[in-house]
Amino acid sequence: MLSAEMTQIVRAVHTTAGWEPTDRCLSLLGIDHLVISLAVKGEVTEQLWSSGETGASFDDLQFTLGEGPGPDALRTGLATLEHDLNAVPTTKWPTFLPAMNHLPIQAVFSLPLAIGGITVGVLTASRRSPGHMTGQELEDALGLSAALAFQFLGGAATRFADAGDAQPDGQLHRAVVHQATGMISVQLAVPLGTALLRLRAHAYSHDRSIIDAAEDVVARRLRLDDDTPEADPSKETRG
Repeated sequence: MLSAEMTQIVRAVHTTAGWEPTDRCLSLLGIDHLVISLAVKGEVTEQLWSSGETGASFDDLQFTLGEGPGPDALRTGLATLEHDLNAVPTTKWPTFLPAMNHLPIQAVFSLPLAIGGITVGVLTASRRSPGHMTGQELEDALGLSAALAFQFLGGAATRFADAGDAQPDGQLHRAVVHQATGMISVQLAVPLGTALLRLRAHAYSHDRSIIDAAEDVVARRLRLDDDTPEADPSKETRG
């Protein structure tokens, strides 16, 4: 059963134009960071809103490597709840876990934004210290994710793109990645999925943000047909 305060928040999700989470929402869930992402094609997500740089960086790293709790939640349609990332076997996310060591995140809870068999995105909550969500916190998180799923299925996703600090000037957070993927697809004469893998691999092997690499492609400072082919980062581990 939702708490009284989360009930009010869920009501606001349905009725308030330009709604976005508040610090009180994070406090109710017992978390430090929150990211809302929308599935745009297959297992690819677009980050619509984040509570700050740490959460955004965590989600960008998942996007770059194609590994982590968020991709798992999107792929399976099931919640991925990790109360202590230090206890997660490295075989689960062999590339992602060592790559995120620099981020101050010890627990993460990724919930699919789903109604029935339709998954439209992921809500990823994280905190600096390890520990389980309480039963009430998890109930509230599930209620919020269901409300967001309902809104996204109704076509309300664009209002998040206009509201959060992570999307200045109303631009989708990863719009430049989608643009760069299209350019690489043309340059290399490969499908969009392969082009995205090439961009991910380049960013990973050069220890760069995928956003930075994409900006270089779009600005024509980087052509991947001139770059040495890289391995798929989802199948590599760092030595």
